[in-house]
Amino acid sequence: MNKSEQPPIRLVVVDDHILFREGLIAIVRSAPDVEVVGQAGSVSEAIELIQTIKPDIVLMDFGLPDGTGADATRAILKKYPECKIVFLTMSEDDDDLFEAIRSGARGYLLKNLHPAKLISTLRSVQQGESALSRTMTLRVMEELSRTRKTEYPTEVTLTHREIDVLRAIATGLSNQDIANHLFITENTVKYHVHSILEKLKLSNRKEAATYARAHGLIP
Repeated sequence: MNKSEQPPIRLVVVDDHILFREGLIAIVRSAPDVEVVGQAGSVSEAIELIQTIKPDIVLMDFGLPDGTGADATRAILKKYPECKIVFLTMSEDDDDLFEAIRSGARGYLLKNLHPAKLISTLRSVQQGESALSRTMTLRVMEELSRTRKTEYPTEVTLTHREIDVLRAIATGLSNQDIANHLFITENTVKYHVHSILEKLKLSNRKEAATYARAHGLIP
């Protein structure tokens, strides 16, 4: 089968901003070898849709109303490991980048990407290549070249963003205040709080604050 005879790339778009999602779909549909087979606006919608449709590639936003794209990626790949997931996001946050990679994504792209570049990247991913912009690749290489010292017990694995949220909890900030301070959504803060409590085997924010103080995460 030559290139012209290959079946189209079956694509699902996951983004909670409807206007952006529709615009992205219109761009992608201009490519004769890409077929948009579904769209979703949340983690739960994405998981349910992808299990039914089983697309080749998923373009995934990082910040979603009921969690993160990394949550969706882990759940999807656990049940459908053949799926190729690429993040397309506004976030240039290193923690989001590394969390996306750890979740099993094939790439991490920024939304300022040129449409033609996006289409060519989808084709590359379908052929088994990864998809990282030059800036994101540089950040990954820099991270791999150094060992970051952490301020919490080695038996507990918290992300750098979770540490930021834990510190903020210990200072008494609300979820909305934390979101404003860290430039993330309140729903993302709620996700991180839940993850922190679960990882540390704690019951509430008060216990989390006590833990943070006991382990020197705040003065």
